[in-house]
Amino acid sequence: MPTGVLINTGAILFGGLLGGLLGNRLSEEFKNNLTMIFGVCSMGMGIYAIAPMQYMPAVIFALVIGTGLGLAFRLGDKINRGAILMQRPIAKLFPSEHLTIDEDEFVRSLVTIIVLFCASGTGIYGSLDAGMTGDHSILISKSILDFFTAAIFACNLGFVVSVIAVPQLLIFGTLFYTATVIFPLTTPEMILDFKACGGFLMLATGFRMIQVKMFPTADMIPAMILVMPFSWLWVNWITPFL
Repeated sequence: MPTGVLINTGAILFGGLLGGLLGNRLSEEFKNNLTMIFGVCSMGMGIYAIAPMQYMPAVIFALVIGTGLGLAFRLGDKINRGAILMQRPIAKLFPSEHLTIDEDEFVRSLVTIIVLFCASGTGIYGSLDAGMTGDHSILISKSILDFFTAAIFACNLGFVVSVIAVPQLLIFGTLFYTATVIFPLTTPEMILDFKACGGFLMLATGFRMIQVKMFPTADMIPAMILVMPFSWLWVNWITPFL
C-alpha cells in the first residue's frame, strides 16, 4: 500500500483547507520564520539520508552528470511550463477575485507550489524509496512539512491549494508502483546510494526554502535516474581496477 503517498496527499489536502479557513490571520513574520524551520528540517533529512552512502564517487558523478543533463534539456523550465498548464483549470475552480493578492501574483504563487508539491526532489525520491524498500519515513516526514507549507500558502491563495493534492496523488502513486518493478534489479548498496542522492536534493531544497542559495533542484532530478546504474558500474567495472 502507498501509505506514505496517501499521508502526503492528505497533508496537502487538509493543510490547504486549514489555511483557507485561517485566511490572512497569520502574520508575515510568523509565516517566514516557520518556512525557515521547514528548510532546516529538509536539510536535516538530507544529511540523514546522505550518511549511509556507500560509493561516494558514483553518487557525485550521478549528481554532476544528471544536473548537467537537466540544465542542458531545460528540465526545470519544462516542469514550470507543465505547472502553468496544470494551474489553469485549478485556478478556474477557485478564482482569485476575493483574495488580497493580484492575479499575476496568484498565478506565480500557484505555479510555485504545484512544482513544490508535485515535482520536488524530496517527493520523487520519497515515493521511489517507499516503493522499493517499503520505508515510508521520508514521505511521512515530508508530509509534516507539506501540511504547514500548504496551510501557509493557502492563507494567501485560498482553498485552491488543497486541490493540488489530486495531481500529486497521481504522480507520486505512479512513481511508487513503478519502483516495485525496479527494486528486484537493485542491490542494498545501490539503494543506499540512491537514498544519498535524494539526500543531496533534500539538502538543496532546504537551502532554497531558507533563500540562502537557489539550487536548480528541478534540473537535479535526472541524477535520481542515473545514480543506481552508476553505483553498479562503479562496483563492477571501476573498483576491480583500483
